[in-house]
Amino acid sequence: MLLDQLRIDPTQRDEHSGSRRRLWISGTIVALLLIGAAVGFFLLRGQRFEVEAAVAAPPSAAAGPTAILQATGYVTARRQATVSAQITGTLADVLIEEGEHVKAGQVLATLENTAQRASLAQSAAQVQVAQALLVQFQAQLSQGRRDLRRNQDLIDRHLVSQQALETARTQVETLDAQVASQRKQVELAQAGARGAQVQLDYTTVRAPFSGVVIAKAAQAGEIISPISAGGGFTRTGVGTIVDMDSLEIEVDVNEAYINRVQSDQPAQAVLDAYPEWTIPAHVIAIVPTADRSKATVKVRVAIEQKDSRILPDMGVRVSFLEQTAKKSATEPGPEASATTPKSVLVPAGAIVERNGKSVVFTIDGDQARAMAVTPGQTYGDLRAVDGIVDGTRVIRAPPTEMAEGARVVVKQQ
Repeated sequence: MLLDQLRIDPTQRDEHSGSRRRLWISGTIVALLLIGAAVGFFLLRGQRFEVEAAVAAPPSAAAGPTAILQATGYVTARRQATVSAQITGTLADVLIEEGEHVKAGQVLATLENTAQRASLAQSAAQVQVAQALLVQFQAQLSQGRRDLRRNQDLIDRHLVSQQALETARTQVETLDAQVASQRKQVELAQAGARGAQVQLDYTTVRAPFSGVVIAKAAQAGEIISPISAGGGFTRTGVGTIVDMDSLEIEVDVNEAYINRVQSDQPAQAVLDAYPEWTIPAHVIAIVPTADRSKATVKVRVAIEQKDSRILPDMGVRVSFLEQTAKKSATEPGPEASATTPKSVLVPAGAIVERNGKSVVFTIDGDQARAMAVTPGQTYGDLRAVDGIVDGTRVIRAPPTEMAEGARVVVKQQ
């Protein structure tokens, strides 16, 4: 009986063994997770970022004038024309395509000209007939004048009657009038020929100025007319040409700030398509009228740098500039806080968001340090910030995965 009580129940032994096994497995999993986290942490800390460095500089390092006003608008062309024929006709050939450069006077299209050529040939024949009649009348006039001179000699010798002399004189005057009339007929026929030539020339459509074709509006075989005939079967233009040398910018400035804009004022333009490209510009004129519905005034801005990337109707942002030396100390503007002595300039791309705050990553040996900053005014590709000092080395474009203490390698420039 006592020996039976000292024996271990097999069922209890299995339960204890299973509990120890589960405990061991759970501990192993937790240990692996901790080891993985530690390895990941050290691997991340050991990751090296190859970066570009920039040095924070005082605001005086920003070259050129500062922006006092910004406005948006579009690139426009002062010379743009939809070219059409001056007569109604059927297009025989269209010689242009979109994007093609054309010169002034270049043939863009031709119309069917069979009728015009026939009319010109008829007018030329009428000129020849009129000139032949003129020669005939001139010959008759010469003969009549010779007859008149003979009759005058004979009348002195009483060999012809006075009536014969008067008849000869009348004949000369009549022929003289016929010659004069026929000269007018020749001029009329020549004018008709010139008119027929003009009508023939109208069948050739030429470029009015040099430029680029931005639209092809008709094809060979279609009817073209300088006025709309309705119904949608008649084209009113062959194509549209833009003089790229006449491109400028039109912006709408709020009338409350138009007093900040003056003629010949320097400006900078940035195309929406190329936000990193700053184009020098200046004000051409302020259009002397306001838009009542938008409370704006239109301003024309000249583009000082011609480039094939600038296209009509592109969106653009214009910054109207003013030299810093011209600012009055008694009239501080919104930009005054950005030019305080404690502000420094850094590349705009160096400022990133971390945990809802604006920071820049400075370079401390081979590590990156996140420094909280307060962004200020923009100076082209630079931006003023408070929170770091002049001469601090910052990372130009920190990667999104960069964190405090990340190891960095500065690219050699």
